[in-house]
Amino acid sequence: MNKIRILGAVTALSAVLVGCGSSGGSGTASSGSNSGKPRIKFVINGTLGDRSFFDSAYAGLKKAESLGYSLKVVELGSDRTKWQSGFEDAASGDDYDVLAAGTVDTAGFISKLAPEYPDKKFWLFDSTVDYTGKNGCSNKCANVYSVTFKQNEAAYLAGFLAEKLVAGKALPGATGDTKVGVMGGVKIPVIEDFVVGFKAGFKAAGGNPSSGVLVQYVGGGNPFGDPAKGKEIASSMYEQGAALVWPVAGSSGLGVFESAVAAERYTFGVDSDQSKTLTDPAQQQTVVTSILKNAGNALYLAAKENKAGSLAYGKPAAVGLTENGVGYVDNTGFKKLVPAALRTELKNQAAKIASGAVTVPSAF
Repeated sequence: MNKIRILGAVTALSAVLVGCGSSGGSGTASSGSNSGKPRIKFVINGTLGDRSFFDSAYAGLKKAESLGYSLKVVELGSDRTKWQSGFEDAASGDDYDVLAAGTVDTAGFISKLAPEYPDKKFWLFDSTVDYTGKNGCSNKCANVYSVTFKQNEAAYLAGFLAEKLVAGKALPGATGDTKVGVMGGVKIPVIEDFVVGFKAGFKAAGGNPSSGVLVQYVGGGNPFGDPAKGKEIASSMYEQGAALVWPVAGSSGLGVFESAVAAERYTFGVDSDQSKTLTDPAQQQTVVTSILKNAGNALYLAAKENKAGSLAYGKPAAVGLTENGVGYVDNTGFKKLVPAALRTELKNQAAKIASGAVTVPSAF
């Protein structure tokens, strides 16, 4: 199964996941202080099990064990009121050398904690800290590596593909549908970056995003961990004539795949290859492709560079198609649903973005 990486192409969600409680394992290796291995502690403002963003990050850190690291996972659950104390407790322990965390919701915690533990390293993915020291990070976060993703680039490809599929009536059972949907978790810049990129790609393919793209947000107290609300929103979009719905909402998106099965319509996956990570075969069949925000790849590369002593702390990094940070999945299902000419056209669009010939608008 191929994951397209045009010119080295392939991903942030700011996904907050369902679940509660904390764990020192969750099936992960938990190291002791005397193991002799460099120790990574992955602190999640949510839980594993989204089959998307945090699971991708975990897979990358788990892979880092092959480089000689040990890994411990702490899951803080979906109760935001417990996150600050959870991060403080995690940072105060002497059972890690690197503390890894993700999403914009954790940037403030890392900015505060990094100066308090200057002998430790901190990795922040899908967000960045203030390296000027003006808003936290009294040490200018000299011990923090942060990486963001150009999700707008991959989203552009999603929008381009979606419009071409709908205009070309290429999706069996949905040839009468004229719209597509994007369901975000909550209206924040990182999610808006997906939406902006998607609409730009849809327009570039000849569509009118104002009339052809339905956009709605889960919202509420648990926007990235409410599959029931996700299913409700997707069902409404399918009823309004959407041939496919793309969830950008963490585990809330799991409800979209349920809805797609019931409506006999289609989806795009997000962050991970959800034609593989979903456990229901019927739901897997709804996935045309998955738009990758390859957090796991970025973290594995960080681990590799950290071991080599070349990881750039103290300044932000950003990865897109060129850096193998974002992309899309090209597999058997993709080839079955997407005509060969369109697959070539999509590949050419990705190459143009990676080369700089096409500039994708951003919400940032």
